[in-house]
This record gives sequence, C-alpha cells and structure tokens, in this order.
Amino acid sequence: MKLSYSLSLTLLLLMVLFTAADRVEAQSYDMLLKGGHVIDPRNGIDGTMDVALKDGKIARVASNISASDAEQVVDASGLYVTPGLIDLHAHYFWGTVPDRYLSNSYSALPPDGFTFRSGVTTAVDVGGAGWRNFAQFKEQVINRSRTRILSFINIVGDGMSGLPEQNIDDMSPHMVASVAERNPEIVGIKIAHFRGYNYEPHARAAQAGVLADLPVMIDMGSSDIPLPMDTLFFDIYRAGDILTHAYGSPRVGPRFKEAAVDEEGVLRSHWVEAQKNGFIFDVGHGGGSFFYDVATPATEQGFWPNTISTDIHTGSMNGGMKDMLNVASKMLNLGMPLQDIVEASTWKPAQVIRRTDLGHLSEGAEADILIMRKLEGDFGFIDAAGAVEPGREKLIAETTIRAGRVVYDLNGIATVRYR
Repeated sequence: MKLSYSLSLTLLLLMVLFTAADRVEAQSYDMLLKGGHVIDPRNGIDGTMDVALKDGKIARVASNISASDAEQVVDASGLYVTPGLIDLHAHYFWGTVPDRYLSNSYSALPPDGFTFRSGVTTAVDVGGAGWRNFAQFKEQVINRSRTRILSFINIVGDGMSGLPEQNIDDMSPHMVASVAERNPEIVGIKIAHFRGYNYEPHARAAQAGVLADLPVMIDMGSSDIPLPMDTLFFDIYRAGDILTHAYGSPRVGPRFKEAAVDEEGVLRSHWVEAQKNGFIFDVGHGGGSFFYDVATPATEQGFWPNTISTDIHTGSMNGGMKDMLNVASKMLNLGMPLQDIVEASTWKPAQVIRRTDLGHLSEGAEADILIMRKLEGDFGFIDAAGAVEPGREKLIAETTIRAGRVVYDLNGIATVRYR
C-alpha cells in the first residue's frame, strides 16, 4: 500500500514537472510582434503577419503565431512592421575639434540620439573619416554606438574636414584600399565637394573603388564649367557606384553643376541610361540637396531613387530634412509606393553596400525592426530652398528594435503598463 502510494506520488510529481517544462518550452520566443502589416521586400512579404524574436534574432515570420508561445507580446495591429532602416548617407563622426566640418567635429552627430527615433538601426557615415583618421572614428564612434555604424571612407586622407577636401595630393587610392582591407566596417569610398573642372579626383576615387572592390559614392562639388555627368557615369565610374543628392539643384548659387532635369524641367536622358545600367541614385536630402523643382518633374517622368537617405548633420536636421522618415514621407507624397520606399530604405541599400545580412526579416537574421505608423492628415514638407509642399500622409516610428532589444518606444506599445 505504501509502495503504491509512493509510486502514485512520484508519478504525480513527474507529471507536474513535465507540464511545467512543457509550459516553459512553449514560451519559445522572447517577443512576438502580432498582427502588424509586414513589409519585407527581400522575402516578398507584404501583408498581415506575426514576427517572433528569440535571442536577438528573427525566429519566425508567419500568420497567427500563438501568443502563448512568447514571453512578451506586442500588439502591432494597424501598424507596419519592416526591417530596421538603413541610412546610406549620414554624418556621425562627432567630436569637439573646431573648424573640422564633418570630421571629428561639432557639426556631426552622436548616432544613437538621432537614429532609433526614426527607425534607423544601421547608418553609414559617408566621408567623415579618411585613411589618416579612420582608426579614431572607429574607436570613438563605431565601437561606442548601439546603432550599427558603417563607413564610406573619404578618398582624402584627412576626411571631410573642409578645404583639405580639395587637396588632390592627399587622395591616395592605395592607402584607402589598404585601410579598407583591414576594417570590415568600411563598405565604400566617398568623394565630396571637390571644386574645379578636374577629373583627377574622380579618377582616384574610382581607382580606390577598384583596388578595394567597393562602391564609390559621389557628392558633386562645382566648377566654373559643370563637369559633364555622362563622362562620370560611363567613362570613370562603374555600375554599382552611387550618386547622392539625386534631386539636388545647381541653383544653390551659380549653375556650376548638373541637375537631373534641364532648365525646362526635362529629365536628362543620360541620367536615365545610367540608372538602367546599374548606377545607383540616392536621395541624400541634406540641408541643400533636395528641391521640389527638380524632384517633382523628375519623379513625374519616372525617375525614382534607388535608395533613400538623410545626409543628417547639425546643418540639416532642423531644416526641411529633419529625419529619415520625414524624407521617406516626402517620397510617399510625391507618389512613391510605400513598398518601394521600404525597399529603398532597407534591402536595396543593404545590397548596395554588399551587406546582405541586413535589411530583411529572414529567419536567423539579426532582429533589427521598425514598427511604423502611417498618419493621415494635413502636413507640410519643406525642401532645401524653403519651399513647402502639402501632403496627406506622414510616416512616424512607433517602436525601434535593435538586435532584439527595444531601443525606442514612442507610445510604449512594447513596454509593461504601469497599471
């Protein structure tokens, strides 16, 4: 009798333990984003789905994942769920050295304060550091930021420090390629702001791109006679290289550089041909590089950007640019489909910088995620000339997740309630 009682008690205890174990095992996800409209261009997803996270990774994307399987459930119904945004053109080599423009300077920004609040989980600093000071940028910014910071290294050794960007003697393709080879955070080469009718700086940047096997981003300066862009598109640079400031205008001062449209607003045929041949056109809004009198006729004629970016720094963030989602909202109100906007802000830039581990919600990928709301109302969007265009739709970040952790939560939808 005692043996039977002991056996029954043991069996009961085992049942309790196994039930508890099953319950723990059932909660197989750390977080579940439930009921959101998932847009993941890499995987062809555009509809209501659930996204499960485990150990900082995407564990599963599927319909109707059981809420009981997750330790935390976030109600994303009525919201969009996308990969974390990739800002392909930003300036985050912040520092305290005066008169350094965007290289270890007051004009650049500390990343984490300006990325997550607009859904950006990866930002590419373009040209702030050159081969002479990249090590400082890496130690000072890359290694100390929760945002994933990558770099287009400047062809100028001293980086984007103002007038030294005109120093052709400091443009060393071999030194750039050598530093890039040793630092995987370097995903491209940058040439910017060179003033003068001279192809030599571009030839050196292109050579660095070939030596390092990396794309080159071109930020056109100006010259008394505008450099013919068709020569740069077809004779010097390659498919996969990038022209930022796609909707820039030469009317910031004299007409010393070429815009996407001519004086009558007609789209230039060699810009169209270059894009068809694989040249990348990036928004790069900035403080002086997005004009409605270029963007409106260009997009009406079918010239849409391959990638969307901010060119964020202290001189642009409080003007018409503001942040990544404000730039995306401008493109939305110009008529760019939301699915294309998400692709141009996630999967396409990931491909451009050859980081195909980023920009998607594939199982096993790092869980960088934006939960986004699309507002409808009366809004105004300002360009670099101070002209405002009305818009009926505006995108804002509700919650940003970086490597599985909530890093920004506007309205607390991923936070435990007080009561």
